[in-house]
Amino acid sequence: MYMANILAEVPEQFSIHIGILLLLGIGVLGGALGAWFFQKIRVPQVVGYIVFGILIGKSGLKLLGDLDIEQLGAFTWFALGIIGFLVGGELQIKTFRQYGKQFINILLWEGITTFLLVGLICFGVVYLVTHNAMAALATGIVLGAIASATDPASTIEVLWEYRAKGILTTTIIAIIALDDALAMTLYGVGTSCAEMLLGNSGSILSQCAKVAFDLFGSIGFGLVSGLVLIALVRYLHQSNERILAISVGTLLVVIGISDAIEFDVILVTMSMGFLLVNLAPRYSEKLFKVVKSFSAPIYVMFFVLVGARLGVGNMPLWLWGIVGVYVLCRSAGKIFGCYMGAKLSGAPITVQKYSGLGIFAQGGVAIGLSIMASHHMGHIAVTDDLSLGEVIIAGVTTTTMFVQILGPSLTKLSVKLGGELGCDITEDDLMKTYKVQNVMEVECDKIPQDTRIKELLYAFSVSDSLFYPVVDSEERLMGIITIDGIKRTFAHQRTAEWLLAHDVMEEVPDKVDPNMPLAEAMELMDRAQLDNLPVVDKASRMLKGVLSRRSVKRKLGAEVLRRGEAVG
Repeated sequence: MYMANILAEVPEQFSIHIGILLLLGIGVLGGALGAWFFQKIRVPQVVGYIVFGILIGKSGLKLLGDLDIEQLGAFTWFALGIIGFLVGGELQIKTFRQYGKQFINILLWEGITTFLLVGLICFGVVYLVTHNAMAALATGIVLGAIASATDPASTIEVLWEYRAKGILTTTIIAIIALDDALAMTLYGVGTSCAEMLLGNSGSILSQCAKVAFDLFGSIGFGLVSGLVLIALVRYLHQSNERILAISVGTLLVVIGISDAIEFDVILVTMSMGFLLVNLAPRYSEKLFKVVKSFSAPIYVMFFVLVGARLGVGNMPLWLWGIVGVYVLCRSAGKIFGCYMGAKLSGAPITVQKYSGLGIFAQGGVAIGLSIMASHHMGHIAVTDDLSLGEVIIAGVTTTTMFVQILGPSLTKLSVKLGGELGCDITEDDLMKTYKVQNVMEVECDKIPQDTRIKELLYAFSVSDSLFYPVVDSEERLMGIITIDGIKRTFAHQRTAEWLLAHDVMEEVPDKVDPNMPLAEAMELMDRAQLDNLPVVDKASRMLKGVLSRRSVKRKLGAEVLRRGEAVG
């Protein structure tokens, strides 16, 4: 018992001496290692970030305490702003013109169904415990409104990680983008109703006016900020470094103002990204690429902080019951609501079946709303030991822990079942997953070492190859012959009658194994400034083929085109 008390005190004492920079270093490095481990077991890397955060946070070693998380609050807003900005960049007007009715139908069905289902069941559980109908109804309304929110950060991270593309992916992105606005509306009206039920002053009309101001004010501010960013990039950009500085600087100013005037950061920056991609497509592609390349460590630390703040205290058994029914009803509401909305709007079968799984995650938006609810209703008692605010905070935080760990894997499963995994892929992405044997030319022009020069010259005349491996009788690589090498040989010798291929071949500058990663092999070719390399089995030294830069580009380009055509 004594040792347990000492261990419980160590993290608190330890955190006093750990500075913010060291905490950031631990978070980014540990999160990256966690992501690497989870990717090895075929789980989305975002789960690794969150699990590492749980390990060092309130539910684990307490290396990151409440004070540290509060000090890093500005960093969290910055990360959410970048996420919102990049999500907005995925939303194009032409897509909404084509699928707008479908998106709105799915959004309303999944959001309202989840709100009603979670609200009714949670009302029932709280009423059975407290026998206070008003308190139970208020709890159900607030939890139902919060349950409608979807986490855009982890969902979009999974879609980017697995290069998903297609109508299902487009639908998921549109829903998580619009879901923030719907959740704010339901929450605003819901909390107003809850306060009225509990005898507090206030009107639904005034609350609706406030929600409308926050909603349209956030969107309007984002659109104006987007126009400013377009003007800055259009007239001042010269290099990637300057674009990055202008973009990040503008985002920081906009996020800071949004936080100060209490606008929704995600909606503001999402509106900026939306305006940029639709009004300035020529500049937006480069800008989003630069910002995205800069944002990786920010994502890592953001999700580590998400995990760190997830804590499970000594909750009563009935509150665990609320957690259980909340998760089940929210999942059912999302899946059923998406199915009905998609079916009634005539969406493709893949959208009907799998879009609900894709929006399973719950994160920062829900936790933010629960904190706001606790401030409004923290003084209202539900039981002798717990206030309504404490019930909401504990319930939402605990459900978020479970849902955030399960959500990314279900998003991956959704796009996998929909056949859209890996469809938004580039040649560089393919190169990282391929081995040399996937693209090498097996049927290459091999020259036996005892071939006479006359025969060799004839072979050159009927082939368009510029690179010829020389092999012995057992197909082992002995050297290479190139057109340039032949020219150099005959510039100094007049012995074509009796020379053999073995006499004019050159030493092999380098070679690769069939199982070598393609990216590593191409890097080797770049360093040596070569266009061809022989592919040789390490054990037997037998020639297996030739790695040609031209052939690699052709095969990778064809695969990118094939995957793009597969999803229309």
